[in-house]
Amino acid sequence: MLDNDLILDKTDLHILRLMQDNARISNADIAREIGMAPSGVLERVKKLEQKGVIMQYTAAINPAALKQNMLAFIAIKANEAPGNIETTKYLAAIPEVQEVHHVAGDDCYLVKIRTYDSASLVGIMRNHLSKISSIVSTRTTIVLETVKEQQQLVIPKA
Repeated sequence: MLDNDLILDKTDLHILRLMQDNARISNADIAREIGMAPSGVLERVKKLEQKGVIMQYTAAINPAALKQNMLAFIAIKANEAPGNIETTKYLAAIPEVQEVHHVAGDDCYLVKIRTYDSASLVGIMRNHLSKISSIVSTRTTIVLETVKEQQQLVIPKA
């Protein structure tokens, strides 16, 4: 949960940039880079974690290494009342679903799915999406080539 009263100073932003570039960077390396004591860096990082600024640490894995070469985006229309989150719970529970976005416009949700091939995508649609009673329609876009895909945010220099 993000602390809404949170103010990030220049040092916090510098730490975030370094950690976003390399989540495995040590506190000692951060301290050397920004001219602080490692204990001070550790304290700041802990505060950033506690306040929900740093949400998790992950490894970026090449999908091709796991033969997950099919990437698709599915626009979903649902017949649920505004504010109802049942559909999002069902969508988020599908293991191959990487992202679920509640969107404005003709559709209700935009879902990012990564899987092995078109047959496995059809299987997800038949075995999961078709069983969510609130879904009225879907529109699937299959990605032919990914030019850029990243999770990194633009962190201001302050």
